[in-house]
Amino acid sequence: MAPSAESHELPYADGDFFAFEQLLSGKEQDRLAEVRDFLAREVKPVAADCWNRGEFPMDLVPKFAGLDLVSPVRRQGYSNLFAGMLHAEVTRADASIATFLGVHDGLFTGSIELLASQEQKDEWLPDIYALKKIGAFGLTEPLGGSDVAGGTRTTARRDGDSWILNGAKRWIGNATFSDWVVVYARDVADNQVKGFMVDTSLAGFSATKIENKISLRTVQNADIVLEDVAVPDHFKLANANSFRDVNKVLKATRLSVAWQAVGLQLAAFDVARRYAVERHQFGRPLASFQLIQDQLVRILGNTVSSMGMMVRLSQLEDEGIAKDEQSALAKAFATARMRDSVALGRSILGGNGIVTDYEMAKIFADAEAIYSYEGTAEINTLVTGRAITGISAIV
Repeated sequence: MAPSAESHELPYADGDFFAFEQLLSGKEQDRLAEVRDFLAREVKPVAADCWNRGEFPMDLVPKFAGLDLVSPVRRQGYSNLFAGMLHAEVTRADASIATFLGVHDGLFTGSIELLASQEQKDEWLPDIYALKKIGAFGLTEPLGGSDVAGGTRTTARRDGDSWILNGAKRWIGNATFSDWVVVYARDVADNQVKGFMVDTSLAGFSATKIENKISLRTVQNADIVLEDVAVPDHFKLANANSFRDVNKVLKATRLSVAWQAVGLQLAAFDVARRYAVERHQFGRPLASFQLIQDQLVRILGNTVSSMGMMVRLSQLEDEGIAKDEQSALAKAFATARMRDSVALGRSILGGNGIVTDYEMAKIFADAEAIYSYEGTAEINTLVTGRAITGISAIV
């Protein structure tokens, strides 16, 4: 359903009720508008069809390369606030595409930027930034999710000038078509988790698409198996030598996932508000009923409160003083509000809310993945609880 002309005339139709976007510099606002136009032109028209078929639109990769979105903060000098709003905007268009970029940019590229040597960065990053090489991030395992810090079962054994990797990874986004995967494995010599840049063409590496998903269907999640994969020592990330190092990457990406929760709420507001204005029941616009206005305002309130928290957290990140527990609270809070928002949006659409023709069903389903990945609500709650009590409740 295309937005009506009327939707552009209302001052609050874009969901940014408190004008947070005005906190960006003029250059950043222009850049965000450029990306928004690109998403409306290239992503939105194909998003539902790709989701329905469970296929990734590979033809979009060179177009995203031309848009030059990878590493806006460390490489291009934009603020974390801009990067967050950018990620929210991509999610607003399609959460699966946002996840693709989040994996390649935040998790994979972030691992290289934060944990590789300068020599490794100089060799690898140009092709990564240009999307000539697509990456994935291999941490979660079939038997290790929230407890992967202490429960990593994939092993790495030094053998001369190589490392021999054995094990399995699960839910690895982009892995069916990526060129490289950063794999985190436990060194059998010192029991520490270390990072390795693994070429997906190496013997012993296999990736199988996970089928039958109800969320983020466009994302090509895979089960990875590593059987005696020999990785040259130069491809061990120089500064990835313990799980503390991995956490440097996860802290930054948890911020972007919380922004995804904002973006999905903006998407829910867009669809629900437009539907309520255009749909007629009992001879009147749906939006003329008090209960519908109440639901729309609740979605808006959830969105604005989530965005306000994320704006402040991004500012703290720009100042270099953001803390892990603050990211944890933001991810837990924003995704909980998101769950409520998409449920309200689905309710407003009634029966049309369960088919992807009207967008809301896809938004509703995608929220479930965002609620769980990059740290579940329960784990992030306990991280925050530990910070405010000084007592760990994580077993």
